Amino acid sequence: MKVESPAFKDGDVIPKKYTCDGENVSPPLVWLGYPKEAKSFVLIVDDPDAPVGTFTHWVVYDIPISETSLKENFPKDGQVGSVKQGRNDFGKVGYGGPCPPKGHGYHRYFFRVYALNVESLGLPPGATRKQVESKMRGHILSEGYTVGRYKRE
Repeated sequence: MKVESPAFKDGDVIPKKYTCDGENVSPPLVWLGYPKEAKSFVLIVDDPDAPVGTFTHWVVYDIPISETSLKENFPKDGQVGSVKQGRNDFGKVGYGGPCPPKGHGYHRYFFRVYALNVESLGLPPGATRKQVESKMRGHILSEGYTVGRYKRE
């Protein structure tokens, strides 16, 4: 699977607009090349370089197979149509942009999309990453990711 964003190329710096120093809105994302058996998608965005360990910025699940993208500034609601969003490590539902400690250099942000063989994980809106990953176990057909970088001065 291939995941990309029209807002930044893989490995490039994430524009300030999508961070806590800007508008803190989600970047647009597109994915392709998933298995034809797929029935839904999950998106997890995290920063493995955070001082406290991997920090989760966005959890989206029950994305229908008909949706192969998420638009910029995706609403920060628990449920948008059939798409559900979980709680990030900021303690909020929806997207929380890069916000690394100042002076720590660049952090990497992985935007991972998983193709699943089930239509729904059976979780309510606001689930944690741990709950989503537990329900995904044994249902992942494919995955792909793109990485953006960001640092604060």
